[in-house]
Amino acid sequence: MAQQASATAQQVAHDPVITRHKGRFGGQQMGYRAIVEALDVADDTGKPGARIVSFSYIVEASPEASHRPVMFLFNGGPISPSHLVHLGGFGPRRVLFPDDLQADPASYRIIDNPDSPLDQADLVFFDPASTGFSRVAPGKRPQDYFSVTSDAQQVTAFIEAWLKRHGREGSPVFILGESYGTNRAATVAAQLAALPKPIPVSGVVLFGQALNIIEYAQRPANIISYAVSLPTLAAIAWYHGKVERRGQDIEGFVEAARVYARTTYLPALFRGAQLSAAERGDVAQKLEQFSGISADWYLANDLRITKERYRLELLKDSGRLIGRNDARYTEAIGERGGAADPSRLVPEGTERLFRQYIRDELKIDWPEPYITASPVQGLDGWGWGGTTPFSDWPYQASLTPLFAQNPRFRVMVANGYFDTQTTIGAAEYLVTQSGWPADRTELKYYQGGHMAYSVDATARQFGADLRAFVTSAR
Repeated sequence: MAQQASATAQQVAHDPVITRHKGRFGGQQMGYRAIVEALDVADDTGKPGARIVSFSYIVEASPEASHRPVMFLFNGGPISPSHLVHLGGFGPRRVLFPDDLQADPASYRIIDNPDSPLDQADLVFFDPASTGFSRVAPGKRPQDYFSVTSDAQQVTAFIEAWLKRHGREGSPVFILGESYGTNRAATVAAQLAALPKPIPVSGVVLFGQALNIIEYAQRPANIISYAVSLPTLAAIAWYHGKVERRGQDIEGFVEAARVYARTTYLPALFRGAQLSAAERGDVAQKLEQFSGISADWYLANDLRITKERYRLELLKDSGRLIGRNDARYTEAIGERGGAADPSRLVPEGTERLFRQYIRDELKIDWPEPYITASPVQGLDGWGWGGTTPFSDWPYQASLTPLFAQNPRFRVMVANGYFDTQTTIGAAEYLVTQSGWPADRTELKYYQGGHMAYSVDATARQFGADLRAFVTSAR
């Protein structure tokens, strides 16, 4: 509560802190500046809105400095600071998470990040007002930014101001958002294109996409959500050895589950009570083969299991709960039951090391607190855009016009196999229903969970994919 109360505290009033470093990225040795600075942005009426503190990494002595690509990166929430994508994933330094998932978080350490895309683009990590060191302007309420539109307006104003301050109006702009940050990324890209002096975005990366967030909740009647979740359940069951793999690797096993979900499971859920007892039995048996949950359980539960229930049921015989953000992590089921998340070790370890990193390496000794707790009180504390029971939230539609406006504009959608929140099936469903040009849309799956970059092999692969993405969209 103390962190939440301090969200309205006085704005930071410090000069930019600049440190110089060296690193090897994409096989290239280079020097770079780390800049921690505050920028004032106006709200949608032109009045003072917020003072945003960002962390920028700019390559030194670049021959095309004023036209070098810039990538703006942020997490989701809503709302949260960017320390997870910053030190957890894509900054020039990152946390090394051990392969042993039961390792003491105290053993986590910071290492050089050769997989950071800094060799292809300068990087700017952004914290929304009321998180990190960022605060709303005096007289402004934090809640004024608690909606899809106003939150994006703040980010749009920040990107415009950052480019102007650093003389980078000619640089290609890329945006990477994680989780709710994917909703923000889509809306921001559209707002940038609609400015009086438009800022065209070259590419958007949606990591752990939540644009079709309606698939997250799994209301009993939302049969699509159960079908698109089956590939994730299959990946988790494969990982924990709760299914017969029949010599298949995880990609092949998940692909079989994806095909079954699309061709048989979804039509069966649609038919509902019209299914014969034999047909229901066949579907239940197949679901057991893919998910590791018994056919009897499916028959007793209308051929459905929610992702949250699955977390409790899969390893129930051994008294273990699987992680929400990353289902590879497990722990004994405690008093909190499914409310706990064994994979919380990843964000908790990153937060601890981030505070150490900005103090020891970026030389930030400011007395103001760096706020990591979201000031938004649950999903009902956010203005999602829907105002009636018949409202739609077509976040993906914000990106559609950009393909026509910029013939080089591209989108990458990336998800972890073991993420039970924003699933790989929902990502595929987004892409297939978006209407985006297939040759300018990439769909990537990685080992890991909601923060798949915590897996060392994924960090390497995603770094390579980001480099290729920036190059292809320039």
